Amino acid sequence: MTLTATPVLPGGIRRPGPHPHVFTGRRAVDAAESGFQRAATGTYFEWLHHVRAAAGCSRPVRLTGECATINPATGELLALASTADMPDGQIYKPCGNRRAAVCPSCAETYRRDAFHLIRAGLIGGKGIPTGVAAHPAVFVTLTAPSFGAVHTRRTSKTGQAIPCRPRRTQTLCPHGVDLRCDRIHAADEKALGTPLCLDCYDHHAQVVFNHQAGELWRRTTIAIRRHLTKTARAFGLIAGSFRLSYGKVAEMQRRGVVHYHVIIRLDGNHPDCPGAIAPPPAPLGLLDLVAAVEHAAATTGFTTDSHPHQPAGWPIAWGDEGRGRYADIRPVRLAGDGQITDAMVAAYLAKYATKSTEATGHASGRLTTDTIDLYANPDGTHAERLIDAAWTLGGAHGWTGLRRWAHMLGFGGHFLTKSRRYSVTFRILRDARVIWRRTIEHDQDQEHETETTIVINTLAYTGSGWLTTGDALLANTAAAMARERTEAGRDAIRDQAHG
Repeated sequence: MTLTATPVLPGGIRRPGPHPHVFTGRRAVDAAESGFQRAATGTYFEWLHHVRAAAGCSRPVRLTGECATINPATGELLALASTADMPDGQIYKPCGNRRAAVCPSCAETYRRDAFHLIRAGLIGGKGIPTGVAAHPAVFVTLTAPSFGAVHTRRTSKTGQAIPCRPRRTQTLCPHGVDLRCDRIHAADEKALGTPLCLDCYDHHAQVVFNHQAGELWRRTTIAIRRHLTKTARAFGLIAGSFRLSYGKVAEMQRRGVVHYHVIIRLDGNHPDCPGAIAPPPAPLGLLDLVAAVEHAAATTGFTTDSHPHQPAGWPIAWGDEGRGRYADIRPVRLAGDGQITDAMVAAYLAKYATKSTEATGHASGRLTTDTIDLYANPDGTHAERLIDAAWTLGGAHGWTGLRRWAHMLGFGGHFLTKSRRYSVTFRILRDARVIWRRTIEHDQDQEHETETTIVINTLAYTGSGWLTTGDALLANTAAAMARERTEAGRDAIRDQAHG
């Protein structure tokens, strides 16, 4: 017997692969029994309404305490509600995890917010002036260097799949491993991203690159600004006449190394309002921005501090110097004229914002001395060796951050970041959603009440997750049905608009 709770994403699309709430065997029977017990109670619909905000979440946060409603004008306490009087005696809050492998529902909300955040920086809206659509913008992919030969999916110039690493003659590494691969790998093949020879691969250098990627990006932005400043002065412009704005997403490749996808927009500084977003000064334009990014990607680099395993430090730079590949730079267009468009870029970056180390086959929380042996092995798989490298190198003074982020293969940065004036913030988008939801509920439940009140919550963390597997089954299924109804309504509106 198998019962599945919330394997459904918006639109009824089923999520492939394992899911936190897929129950088999005895666990499925327990889920059914506890679900039937919950549904048979007279307070079932009250409970379902109570958990609605977190209904699709895999591991909701449970809170207990009191909610006080106060008149802001007089300070009078109008109402005091205790969670003890609510269903289950607690409040359920979505976990908010951005990783699709951890919580598909919260990750979908994060992905949609990321889409609007990134696209607003390209076309305006949500508080960003629509004039940014005319500003020069490029979509940049900054790649990591090679740390050893890995299995990869290759295509020809015509898009046809070709063998991974074909060689006419046998090529042996120092460990006696043949470095040829004549296979055409499938897109979902587990071999992708794994080294042809695990002993030849430089796992130490890779985790150090992950750890230092944020610093490398910081230096790259400085180099771009310096190059643009030099160009601006050649045009007779003052150094502070322009400003760079960017939105950046880190993608963890299958080999376990991060590279960045970045939208870089060229703005101007308004002489009367320094905080405003103005058009860049003429004649500074798209070609100058492309030249600055190309120069910065090819020349930016540094050497890390000394380490007992590497006294001279590790060199950190973009791309593969031997092949001259540092960055892929493409102009962004607002229309489908063969170039990449704003919607394509926003959707692409938002997709990667919900992914993490699961691309390498590894997914865990923060590691400790008690759990490191479960995931690290110097003679194990590629992911196990990367974790071991991060933990081993992190034992040295000044490198403890590698141990803190060993579960992320050394990378400790945020997966989606932006400059201050590129776009709106996640908080603004979330607050707008909360206000909308509360407005709807206020209109439904307190239609005639116009007095403004303040709600002060005094809540404490109780635990995470649903109380029973049956609760997870019922809540997640109800949320999936609600998403299907919402998507059906959107489809109907779109059909009417195009009909």
